Amino acid sequence: QVQLVESGGGLVQPGGSLRLSCAASGFRFSMYAMSWYRQAPGKERELVARISTAGRSTMYADSVKGRFAISRDNANDMVILQMNSLKVEDTAVYYCSRHRSNSWHSGNDYWGQGTQVTVSS
Repeated sequence: QVQLVESGGGLVQPGGSLRLSCAASGFRFSMYAMSWYRQAPGKERELVARISTAGRSTMYADSVKGRFAISRDNANDMVILQMNSLKVEDTAVYYCSRHRSNSWHSGNDYWGQGTQVTVSS
């Protein structure tokens, strides 16, 4: 069955960096667009970044542009979120998600369990 397993979260000081990984299994990874979302306490889940099937196209929320980078490794069925210059407001649970097709305009059908990122001094 489809599985998405995130890792790499943790506690980091403002200005620091973290690298989140999402290991995918149970489907043909290279055929699906993928995204990262996050949900902070008391807030709705929001899109962070999206990536096309081959990784040639990406899209970012305005709040993370220039600081975060999404990438994918289709040989190893992984999607990565490199987060730099982290801010306190980046604190959230981060989720990896699969889109329903090769288009990121399709909805999301599978989600990982999430990984906690806490930015605090």
